[in-house]
Amino acid sequence: MIRKFAIGIIGLIGLILVVFEVTFLATMPEALPENSASAEWLTPGPYATAIAETVFVDETRETAANGDAPSLPNRTFPTSIWYPQDSAGNYPLVIHSHGFVSERTDLGYTAELLASYGYVVVAANFPLTAGGTAGGPNANDLVNQPTDVSFLIDSVLQLSGEAKPFAAEIDSSRIALMGYSLGGVTTTLATYHPRLRDERVKAAVSIAGPTAGLTREFYETSDVPFMMIAGTLDALINFEPNAAIIPSRVRNSILLQIEGGTHLGFGSISEPWFRLMRHPDGLGCTAVLSNMDEDPSAAFRALGDESDGIDMDSAVLTVCETMPTEKALHPGRQQMVTAIATLSFFEMVFNEDPARRTEASEILSRSLPSEMPEASYTESTR
Repeated sequence: MIRKFAIGIIGLIGLILVVFEVTFLATMPEALPENSASAEWLTPGPYATAIAETVFVDETRETAANGDAPSLPNRTFPTSIWYPQDSAGNYPLVIHSHGFVSERTDLGYTAELLASYGYVVVAANFPLTAGGTAGGPNANDLVNQPTDVSFLIDSVLQLSGEAKPFAAEIDSSRIALMGYSLGGVTTTLATYHPRLRDERVKAAVSIAGPTAGLTREFYETSDVPFMMIAGTLDALINFEPNAAIIPSRVRNSILLQIEGGTHLGFGSISEPWFRLMRHPDGLGCTAVLSNMDEDPSAAFRALGDESDGIDMDSAVLTVCETMPTEKALHPGRQQMVTAIATLSFFEMVFNEDPARRTEASEILSRSLPSEMPEASYTESTR
């Protein structure tokens, strides 16, 4: 009897696995056109990659008390570093900032692609906004994160000996930022804020980052190349007031619009786990709203006022007020667009070969929108 029961259980598990595999294969994202330029740029580059884990500790600043968690005398950053393996070149550095209630690997697919093309990509869990934070994630710590980014840049540049996992050297003249959601606005602040910006930043990519309340004057502190990547069906960070305005507000900027793209669709976890959902942002709304103040603008008010180019009184920052009813784009397609766009943008800015920079510009502005119709490209109108 027990043997028959065990055989039945094994058979059921086998059936479930077969169904899962069939479903997985049947719901794969539509492939890129064969031999297309976009497909070539989505293919890993010439370098084998590796990832190292380390912890950086800023002993000069404290972590505030948070809920029932006491204050700490320092700020601690569990950190992942993606890098070209066994290569002794001189490479750009990209600091990635994760989203609210998220973690440092949330754009791992893009970090790995960048590393395969000769970038060192560093992402750390911020002390109070990552998922699993003691006392609960707290968006009000946003004001400290631009300085955290500067600390991470310093920490990586100072790596040496056995503490330095990669053979490459960092080119301190080629430092870039990218960030997702709350990490997107962290990137924007570290690039432009009149007091919190880091002048070493030479390029920046915000992925679904909130910008409502950041006026045209806010962006006048720098003219570094800036790209916003955003989905039109984002329920957490509404497309119109946060992304559509970028070309008219930011000099030397690009808007890469993804038709049908969602907020969670950018996150690594969404592919394949959310590919069967009509729209995954309801899950993100539940996680974010349960950890956010009633006023979603509260975290921004600590950043400054109109004299800093920040006007939260006239801007309305809404989070999850309306859930789109349209079916979302496949998250696999959304991530393809994101990875190709980010790589081509950084190559356009940083590659030392003029021909490669021109090719990257063509990929971003022409090939990608042509070969992936859900993507559209708009340059700054300023």
